[in-house]
Amino acid sequence: MSTELFEIAGLSVELIRKPIKNLHIGVYPPHGRVRVAAPPAISEDAIRVAVVTRLGWIKKKQREFEGQARQTERQYVSGETHFFFGRPLRLMVKTAATRRGSIQPEGSDRLIMTVPEEATSQQKALWFKDWSRAQLKERASPRVAKWAERLGVATPRWGIKRMRTKWGSCNPEKGLIWLNLDLAQKPLQSLDYVVLHELAHLLAPCHDDVFVGIMDRNMPGWRQVRADLNALPLST
Repeated sequence: MSTELFEIAGLSVELIRKPIKNLHIGVYPPHGRVRVAAPPAISEDAIRVAVVTRLGWIKKKQREFEGQARQTERQYVSGETHFFFGRPLRLMVKTAATRRGSIQPEGSDRLIMTVPEEATSQQKALWFKDWSRAQLKERASPRVAKWAERLGVATPRWGIKRMRTKWGSCNPEKGLIWLNLDLAQKPLQSLDYVVLHELAHLLAPCHDDVFVGIMDRNMPGWRQVRADLNALPLST
């Protein structure tokens, strides 16, 4: 598989050559990145024609991403709203004689963060990130096992990291899956969708008919879940 960058009709286009049957054009969040996946035999001219032909659709998708709500930069002060698996929670910051911050949901609408009195915004951000990672890991682990069993594949190695343009990724050759840390903010049905999506790539590396069939059989409403996920606020 090889990757190249082209400028086509004023667009920066990432071209990936890989052994697939048909050319595929995708526009991806958060900034409307354009990526073309094409078989090695398709000429560059044919790819340019395909992109120009779908220029209207590409521009429309980019406008949709530009119009998406974005979270304001987090300061981790009392009164901020933070999303926890789709639920908006109001943050309350308390100080205590502690060396490290801790976070705990309280009731159905509050999130209590206890920190040292001299804690900086950067420290609070790091503690919040660590807590979010632990919460996501706790909820993702049984889902990875469940969907792997349902698809009849071995439970893969997986991890969590911040990703700017993808909700998840899969390397079928290495049997490795990554989940975007931002999924800790999104509804649990979004987490199920991303886990199933990436596990499906262990059986169907490309977004071909085999992949779509796996998704349709196991999560008939996956297209709506995907649309709802992409419409949610993005991190800055």
